[in-house]
Amino acid sequence: MSRLSLISLPLFAVLLLCLSGCGDVPVDQTYALWLEKAPTDSDWNRALPRPVLVRGGRPHKLQTFTDIDEDTVHTSTASCHHGSRIPEPVPVDVRAFYTDRELFLRLSWQDATRDQSMFDWQFDGESWQNTGQLEDGFGLLWDAKGQFNNFSCSYACHISDFGVNKANFHASNKMRMAQEKSWLDLWNWKAARTALLGFADDRFLDIEGMHGDTPGELFTENSRARLNGGLEIKPFAEGDAPVYDAERLPADEGFRPPGTRAPGYLIKRPVGGRADVSAVTRYENGRWIVTLRRALQTGDPRDVVFVPGDEMGVAFGLALMDHSLYEHYASSTVERLVLLKP
Repeated sequence: MSRLSLISLPLFAVLLLCLSGCGDVPVDQTYALWLEKAPTDSDWNRALPRPVLVRGGRPHKLQTFTDIDEDTVHTSTASCHHGSRIPEPVPVDVRAFYTDRELFLRLSWQDATRDQSMFDWQFDGESWQNTGQLEDGFGLLWDAKGQFNNFSCSYACHISDFGVNKANFHASNKMRMAQEKSWLDLWNWKAARTALLGFADDRFLDIEGMHGDTPGELFTENSRARLNGGLEIKPFAEGDAPVYDAERLPADEGFRPPGTRAPGYLIKRPVGGRADVSAVTRYENGRWIVTLRRALQTGDPRDVVFVPGDEMGVAFGLALMDHSLYEHYASSTVERLVLLKP
């Protein structure tokens, strides 16, 4: 094949030809190709795609199991806390590029509903009512230190408050590590609370749970119950109301036409290490398209380092939320991001 014909091929086809001499292309690796500058739409269209299947989803009606215990609950449910009827997996198209300084990672997936609000308020002409709406989102977990063999999201999914009553069981879930001194880097994209400000929350996960790379709370309930603290009602419950409207003006002042909305959360822009991951978000033709951007090396000891030419790459797990806070889809295969040498 001539050099000219190689140039006319799509970028991913050229890469496959180059790799074919070394055996089969590993099916569990996402390859990032080097570019001189940030990728364009044309670059993304020619990029090597890696479909990452995430499974689980919302809780489903349990089927009858003869033996359900603390050990078999993970295999008898769609994931660690999702019920027994496994929904169809969701393929997430993952593509990647890098420059001398930065990584660019694009995730896209089909989602018929654009859930981009989080407990927003709506004025009905007489009082504020909470919509109860939830946002879409995803979490990327990185095994930054290569601590685990066959790494997947299951390393961070742990059952607590487990109980069995004949064929039924209950369990609550907490995202945390099982061992002292182990940790994972976490990038958390939320369709309402981070996407609208152009970032993904840079956090880490340890035995205590999730923490921001820079301490402090970014998301505060826009709620009188939350502000006053002494009220007996919970934030967003009946009888509660927002403190501020969409313009950050007092929500209890001035005329409000019916249908006026106010945000459910007040959001602070991240600073320091928590602002390392930027995100450009689009929703079009029934698909989310999210492009993340981060330095190859941030200098933060809790951040994953991406090394061009490292054949092992970095293992990662992906959890996808669809109008949900907790009932997520999750990848179960071993996934690695490899930055190919230029």
